[in-house]
Amino acid sequence: MGVFLLDQKVVGLVEQLIADYYATAGDIFPNAIEKREFGFGDFEKKISYRHFSFKSKGEFKKYAVDNAPAFISYSAAEYERPAARPMEAKGWLGSELIFDLDSTDLHLACQEQHGRSWVCENCLSSIKKETIRLIEDYLIPDFGFSDKEITVNFSGNRGYHVHVVNDDVLKLDAKARRQISEYITGTGIEAGRLFELRITELSNGRRISVLYGPKPTDGGWGGKVARGMIGALNTGVATLEEIGVERSLAKKLFQRRADVILGISTGNWDKVKVPKKEEFWGNVIRNMSIKQSDSIDRNVTNDPQHLIRLPDTIHGDTGLVSKKLGSYKELQSFDATKDTVAFRKGTMRIHIDKVPPFSINGESYGPYENKEVELPVYAAAYLLLKRVAALK
Repeated sequence: MGVFLLDQKVVGLVEQLIADYYATAGDIFPNAIEKREFGFGDFEKKISYRHFSFKSKGEFKKYAVDNAPAFISYSAAEYERPAARPMEAKGWLGSELIFDLDSTDLHLACQEQHGRSWVCENCLSSIKKETIRLIEDYLIPDFGFSDKEITVNFSGNRGYHVHVVNDDVLKLDAKARRQISEYITGTGIEAGRLFELRITELSNGRRISVLYGPKPTDGGWGGKVARGMIGALNTGVATLEEIGVERSLAKKLFQRRADVILGISTGNWDKVKVPKKEEFWGNVIRNMSIKQSDSIDRNVTNDPQHLIRLPDTIHGDTGLVSKKLGSYKELQSFDATKDTVAFRKGTMRIHIDKVPPFSINGESYGPYENKEVELPVYAAAYLLLKRVAALK
């Protein structure tokens, strides 16, 4: 995919669409807009120039309409002098805590079929689940953030951005933010810290080794591992395989899941015999943590001066809106291919190289291969910006 270049005619058409969107867009402004640094990008680079600031919403909106940037980013931080250079001269006042989750980091099987630049329904469904898990399994229970302190917006392409606005996080430096990131990703966790091999003497005098580990009621990563294993056992063999259990053993564990779950609930992880217990459970933990580690862009979380896409602005690689949700709980019903359409008027005739079936604005299209078609502007713009079509 990505066989076409954007010619000037396409760029001009899309820029006009973007300008029209910003001319009628509602509240696309961040809090404390006069304290934020802004960066703008073109269709080749998401941030090609930065260190901009605006004194008012009106000034910012005029710039967006007049220049129709392909990407608009803003600082997680608030500054005394947001346009100043170098960074040290800005006068840092505090930063939101932000997490960037992207479906390409999940290494899904479907990506082997359609490539990393394309996004299918499975990609969007998987990253939505990961975003909900980040919030409900970590940010709320472990860090004590309330749902009112958490906002979520679609990235406009392959994932979601999670913002935490809380007085306690505003002043966290890069080191503290890195510690949060490492906790969430399970960085450095070792099975030996969660499991203990105990020698137990039976009534007949025979001594056996029993593996004891965390219970689902435990706090921190121990409880997460226990709950994650119980959840996988309840779900099925395929889920056990996803966390690193070989298929033959996964079947055995699933068949005896009642005993296994009972054992884990009491801290006895030895209900089903497995070879090299500590190595096996360590592998399970690594598989759990890798999935979480890969799904979070640590640079966004760790850097208090990072620029992130402004919610409700256009994504220059799709023409879709980086839609902000009223509450993270709306994620369950949110449709990233329907609720984010910006360019709703007219049709466009394009020549398509090759694309799999896709859905946008509630309608299904494709597959197409070396075909000329007339599509709604939002669908045509999507394919043009993905570089899989050319304007006719």
